[in-house]
Amino acid sequence: MSQSPLTNPLDDPTADPFEVAKEAAAAIAAATGVEKHDIALTLGSGWGKAADLIGETTATIPASDIPGFSKPALEGHVGTLRSILLPSGKRALVIGARTHYYENHGVRRVVHSVRTAAATGATTMILTNGAGGIKETWKPGTPVLISDHLNLTADSPLEGATFIDLTDLYSKRLREIAKSIDSSLDEGVYTQFRGPHYETPAEVQMAKTMGGHIVGMSTALEAIAARQAGMEILGMSLITNLAAGIQTTPLSHEEVIQAGKDAEVQISNLLAQIVSAL
Repeated sequence: MSQSPLTNPLDDPTADPFEVAKEAAAAIAAATGVEKHDIALTLGSGWGKAADLIGETTATIPASDIPGFSKPALEGHVGTLRSILLPSGKRALVIGARTHYYENHGVRRVVHSVRTAAATGATTMILTNGAGGIKETWKPGTPVLISDHLNLTADSPLEGATFIDLTDLYSKRLREIAKSIDSSLDEGVYTQFRGPHYETPAEVQMAKTMGGHIVGMSTALEAIAARQAGMEILGMSLITNLAAGIQTTPLSHEEVIQAGKDAEVQISNLLAQIVSAL
């Protein structure tokens, strides 16, 4: 039975989020019959078809049936967790239920999927998203590797005196594997804003001045939590549009969704090849 949105255990400030993640991992193991997963993927807008290409899906479960998870608020996220047997014999957990920071459920729920993935045994975390591009050479439909990030949410998944090194947050090793599959892949610094409104042209220029190349509303907080859990992280953005001020026409969510659909086959094939090389 699905949990009530009013009884999410992570809404209790006294709850240990890591214990909730362990409970979620145990529930996933019971529902899928798979004791341990090796790789986890969060598939953002435009990336969903990759789940059909990386291997044999042996179980699909509603994420809302698992402790701490919520039904996605955004179109483009399917709301399921899939256990996939890869050709290598490894197991992948595909997360189609991302909680965004702008939903105002708190950071614990934003990063719960990552912590749960780590609790299932996954040591590699692949985080994907649809985002705006600051480089004018990045046309809609361009996949870009994330080399670093700017966290402009003014928040963190770390609680208390928890000091985690983020020097090589987005693994250079994994980026090199991705480039061995597609040598044309560019990379850039992802900037997470709070959302849900799109950035103003001035905010985009601020991000550019600070060293950002990509703007979006996810990923950075998840990456920090993944590093805390000891995972190796690969981040990839699908450029769905040029950011405000770089693109002179108004931005729209419909444009983002359409760009994701148009690029879905290409980027899903690319991601599947990268996963097979890990």
